[in-house]
Amino acid sequence: MGDISTIYKLSLILYTILRASGTNCPVLECWFVQEKPGGGFPAATSQEKSLLYISSDTADRTEAQSTRRPPADISPSRIYHISDPSATLCRSALHPPQGSVKKPQCEINPFLPQPAMIQWAAALTSAALSPVYLQADWFSVALQGLDGQLVLSNVMRATSATNEPNVILSVFSKTASVRSRLGVPVSLDCGFWADPSSPLSGSGFTVEWRYQYRGEGRLVLAYDGKTDRYAESSEKGAELDFTALHQTRNASLLLEETQVRHSGTYICTIYLPYLLAQVTLDLEIQEPPSISISPSPLPVIIPGQSVSVQCDASGFAPLSLQLRWEFVGVDGKVQVLGEGRMSGHRQASDGTFSQNSWLDLDTSRLNLGRGGELACVAVHSGGTRRVSATVNIVGVSAPSIEDSMAMVAVALGLYGLIKVFSWTFGSFGSGNGDSEDKKQN
Repeated sequence: MGDISTIYKLSLILYTILRASGTNCPVLECWFVQEKPGGGFPAATSQEKSLLYISSDTADRTEAQSTRRPPADISPSRIYHISDPSATLCRSALHPPQGSVKKPQCEINPFLPQPAMIQWAAALTSAALSPVYLQADWFSVALQGLDGQLVLSNVMRATSATNEPNVILSVFSKTASVRSRLGVPVSLDCGFWADPSSPLSGSGFTVEWRYQYRGEGRLVLAYDGKTDRYAESSEKGAELDFTALHQTRNASLLLEETQVRHSGTYICTIYLPYLLAQVTLDLEIQEPPSISISPSPLPVIIPGQSVSVQCDASGFAPLSLQLRWEFVGVDGKVQVLGEGRMSGHRQASDGTFSQNSWLDLDTSRLNLGRGGELACVAVHSGGTRRVSATVNIVGVSAPSIEDSMAMVAVALGLYGLIKVFSWTFGSFGSGNGDSEDKKQN
């Protein structure tokens, strides 16, 4: 009997944990943004505070609604009880730590389902008949998680005037920003989920990747999931993993070999019949410079002489770079000598940049002592690089401590030798004088 009681208690605890984990979804503060009536250009918009209560299924949503007390400063018409079976809205990146002032960025808008106008998605709505299913209230939600860990876009459907939408399509990326070295493969993360119970999810899908940079854009590739073929591709070395796409809805863009021209904003768009959702992410190529000092090796410097030294930085991207000179004397002291005379930037055919700096090593102006190490330091977003060369100065009048000690040691040694010789020859001379005196006597 005791064993049955224990099993019952453990089952109850497990059930409680599972129920809690099933409803462990955030309450999201959001801005409801829509165009004001009346048109005009640019269109005037209004925004209102809104609140999104998230549940992973409709049962949790119904149970939680009875216990929630909405804040008084938000209109009841802007409080939404959302069911998200995919749980993409329940990810940890959308949960700010308790008491944190940092919160996810959230915007909700009215959404109008309509056929896609682009040719590679037109086949999704070839019948050109709007189903009764579309007669509902539709919304789109754009979210950015904490610290850029997640970007997400949802399309939701609610029975008219209920404010209880269900997520129909989710598009998401785990990284809002990607950094990569030059010439290596990179994956731009994008995945999606479509509600299998929706009549729109069984008619195929289309994936589209576009690129934008400084107001200019181009299509990278488009894939027609209905016919299982590339509908358009304008970028060499860009592809999708078709196995992952069909099995796990992983629509990540794979770039075979990154180049400088790949830096920019990428837009991943997923089309269902009458619906679309998209996320944007940034790719930045960060390649540190290769640096060298010339002439190499540096010539021996005579006091009063000035020698011009050049530092070459090449093969870096992006453009921003800081060059500076440092001198480390034999005593270990560091002197910052500044940036020297800087050249302008030059761009190579592969898009990388180069820049030079010149420094005059003037011993009459700079306190270089007896020499040391001259370093050129390049500070770049891709990493800091440093190269150094030995500076030899001859004919310096002021001896170092080591030299002074050596000279004292030599002097003491010579003094000792002189004393030894003095004693030896003095004693020899004194002995000869005594012999002569004895002979005379």
